[in-house]
Amino acid sequence: MSKVEIITIAGRLGSGKSSTAKMLAERLEYAHFSSGDLFREIAARHSMDLLSANKSSETDAVIDHEVDERLREIGRTETRKIIDSRTAWHWIPNSFKVYLHLDTPVAAARIITVAAHRKESANEHVPDDVGQYTQILDERYSSENKRYMTLYNIDPAQETNYDLVVDTAEYNLEEVVDYIEREYHSWLSAQ
Repeated sequence: MSKVEIITIAGRLGSGKSSTAKMLAERLEYAHFSSGDLFREIAARHSMDLLSANKSSETDAVIDHEVDERLREIGRTETRKIIDSRTAWHWIPNSFKVYLHLDTPVAAARIITVAAHRKESANEHVPDDVGQYTQILDERYSSENKRYMTLYNIDPAQETNYDLVVDTAEYNLEEVVDYIEREYHSWLSAQ
């Protein structure tokens, strides 16, 4: 299987997948796609918040199948793309697969800080209590992992699925992007 010029970025909730993907896409002049944004769009169409949509998806995989089909289509037809998604590594196995790790309490604090500086979307309430939000993130993460195991028998948290694992607590965004970019170019040149 030949490598494609696609970087898939997975990771813990709040680990910086979207921010990293956007900055990396801009730097490499690649297009960006977020399966989380697509999931949120679909959930909003059904008047659901993220936790409700995740719980609903445990028994009704319609949203997951729509997102996954889009990822498969990208893998078949596109290149020069940065994708932040918990499952794109699975659907596009010849991509450069990156996993961003971050402990949940740190992620919760980061998300709360960001949410305080922007207007919250109607379908995603972010409480200002780190302990409470840590619990919400853990429930969402558990729900997603349960779905992926049930639907596809995959574990997105299994770090051996990836070409590169980065703990985003250790580096700022620019350093994370620098590191991924260096490793990506090395991976490409090792074809």
